[in-house]
Amino acid sequence: MLIVALVLAVIGLAALVTAVVTSNELIAWVCIAASVIGVVLLIVDALRERSRADTAPSQEADEEIVEDYPEEPEDEVDAETTAAPTETVDSDAAEVAEEDSNPR
Repeated sequence: MLIVALVLAVIGLAALVTAVVTSNELIAWVCIAASVIGVVLLIVDALRERSRADTAPSQEADEEIVEDYPEEPEDEVDAETTAAPTETVDSDAAEVAEEDSNPR
């Protein structure tokens, strides 16, 4: 149904260009009709997809939840985070001020 709506969009665009170039009222009505039919098909398809998603059974309820990474004991987590080396950055405020200034 989406392919039909896409084809109708292409037909509508071609009819619009032709109607503008030739100033033909009949072709303009063809453009309007193709656009309306395409929009109706898109709405019907969206409603059908939504009702299909609502009626589908939930797979999460049937399957057991499996963890990829089991939880680590609190002792190991604390030891790892406290043992990590820390770096300090010493910066001289005057050097930073000189680098940031824009001489003109």
